Amino acid sequence: MHRAMGFATLVLVTLAPLLIVVAAADPLIGGGFALWLVDGMDLSGRSAQVLSQVFSPPRKVVGSTSVLGGVLLAVFGVAFGGSVQNAYERVWRLPSGPWHRIWRQAVWLCALIGYLYAQVQTRTAVAGTYRMLISVAIGVLFFWWGQYFLLGHQVRWRLLLPGAVATMIGLVGLRAFSFLVFTPLIVTNAVSYGAIGTILVVESWLIGAGFVVYGGALAGHLFCDRAGHLLEHPEPPRG
Repeated sequence: MHRAMGFATLVLVTLAPLLIVVAAADPLIGGGFALWLVDGMDLSGRSAQVLSQVFSPPRKVVGSTSVLGGVLLAVFGVAFGGSVQNAYERVWRLPSGPWHRIWRQAVWLCALIGYLYAQVQTRTAVAGTYRMLISVAIGVLFFWWGQYFLLGHQVRWRLLLPGAVATMIGLVGLRAFSFLVFTPLIVTNAVSYGAIGTILVVESWLIGAGFVVYGGALAGHLFCDRAGHLLEHPEPPRG
């Protein structure tokens, strides 16, 4: 839970501004970053409108972002990737990777943006059961590859697949919970507390997402351990 709260904070502070700029620069996603959140939280109707009002219009964001600001946003996004990498290393009891592997975090960040982009595109291109199957398949592939890539190929592919599957199962469950709980809660909080109420609901959902991402990897590790397929890894250096 402690890491999940850190995950949510880093997403809101470092990753969200970068995603806002990226989404605003893309003419194919008219809703910008808000559309990504609406899709991830499975919002609709009034709750989706309230969430969209919290974020700046795409053109305003692009026009007010300088080159230096864009570089800083990218650096902060890479720091978020480093946090996820460190969590995966702890799950698999691996030593922390050297500093010059920061390029892996940058590549993973670009892949994350592409993954979110693909999820939104399937929302408009496909509907119903086919959309759900495609989204789940893309998600499993992303989290399967993401663990393998961030861990520097130190863990075999077959050992990382259960964690990727568990992560997507958790995200599907979180999406259903969000539809039942967060959809009416966003409207209620917006009326009672204004924009800050909406942000608090989004932060709560991000905590759940962080819990699922890290918990899914841990569940995969435990599954491999109980099944007798777990490789022995050296303990991380102390001190």
